[in-house]
Amino acid sequence: MLNIALPKGRLGDNVYSKLRASGLECPDVDDNNRKLIFESSDKTVRFFWVKPSDVSIYVERGAADIGVVGKDILVEYEPNVYEILDLGIGKCRMVVAGPKDFYDNGDRTLRVATKFSSIASNYYTSIGRDIDIIKLNGSIEIAPILGLSDVIVDIVETGTTLRENNLEIKTVIMPISARLIANKTSFKFKDDEINKIMNKIKGQINND
Repeated sequence: MLNIALPKGRLGDNVYSKLRASGLECPDVDDNNRKLIFESSDKTVRFFWVKPSDVSIYVERGAADIGVVGKDILVEYEPNVYEILDLGIGKCRMVVAGPKDFYDNGDRTLRVATKFSSIASNYYTSIGRDIDIIKLNGSIEIAPILGLSDVIVDIVETGTTLRENNLEIKTVIMPISARLIANKTSFKFKDDEINKIMNKIKGQINND
């Protein structure tokens, strides 16, 4: 049986819908219940739902053979897994954003509020800019409004939240999309099963 970790939320629902359309259906998923683990009708695949940021941990440690995770998680935490497919869904951007009238003239240490400390640190190191990272876990957009930070580093999909808070994108750090990842041992010993799942997902993506 192949264990697949899916992120709770819209992304996981999207990936499951593609697998279901390809014939990998778990009847109990659509029931109104609180179950977190589901088996396919033919008992060849087990799905389970976890917090998006935890998917890579389950895969890295072998509780899941494969999983679906955002590229942001892979870059931020660098889990020891194989990234085997860009699913081309869940597209967004990692950006630097700040007040519309803010200009970084480099005369002092830049205060950066973010959930993504490693990504922010690596980006600013690459351009030789000294920063003070302020680690936050939610409501990142209010940090510059309240004077806690100068800018933020965060994921942006449509930009609506930024605009509603009078912020704008200053720099795009990198594009983000959902990736299929595999446990390194599983990829060696369950390569046939993993490739079958990967091809099913590819087929559904190409049909969209």
